[in-house]
Amino acid sequence: MKTLIVIPTYNEALNIEKLINTIYSTLTASDFSILIVDDSSTDGTFEKVEQLKSKYKTLLSIQRPEKLGLASAYIDGFKYGLNKGFDAFIQMDADFSHNPDYLNTMIENLNTYDVVIASRNIKGGSAPDWGLLRHIISKGGSIYSKIILNCPINDLTGGFNAWKKEVLEKINLDNIISTGYVFQIEMKYKAYKNNFKIKEFPIVFPDRKQGKSKMSKAIFFEALINVIKLRFSK
Repeated sequence: MKTLIVIPTYNEALNIEKLINTIYSTLTASDFSILIVDDSSTDGTFEKVEQLKSKYKTLLSIQRPEKLGLASAYIDGFKYGLNKGFDAFIQMDADFSHNPDYLNTMIENLNTYDVVIASRNIKGGSAPDWGLLRHIISKGGSIYSKIILNCPINDLTGGFNAWKKEVLEKINLDNIISTGYVFQIEMKYKAYKNNFKIKEFPIVFPDRKQGKSKMSKAIFFEALINVIKLRFSK
């Protein structure tokens, strides 16, 4: 199964080299590539990626002209992979909150399931470094979305997920309406509505050690409104 790991970046110079090295040393799959989708970082992130290409022949990159957002970064990455003939896709953050050790489990599960979700919200999953407010925002957002959308997925807001190409083709990336973090919710919701086989497995989700989080309360409250829009969209 030809797999593409899509990693959006914006100012992740403190993390990106170590992350790429860790993925290549950890992942046992024989046919995978990493695609960095960089939104013109100002801290040298993209330059670090370019330097690593001489070491890793399956390291790919896209540099976009400005900061265009998480959802469009993933969509651009997925479209790139579909056009290049990849069979499966993994989306993950660049800040080590998504542990590369789980990648082998994700790919293994794709042999049986269409969508694989690395879940913080099922038995065995956790986010031990978070404070109370962060737990309320994340878990509350997933519970709220689960109720509004009448969807059984426990971690709708998480961003560490794997997809078979058939799911992305059926969802139709051109029809995605979300531009922010609701993108994670919309993708899973549409996969569920199209009766794809979905697997959640538990992960420990640490907070980032380097760099700055892009999450804010404003993004959270925007997501609450957009979930309602998603519920009533066609």
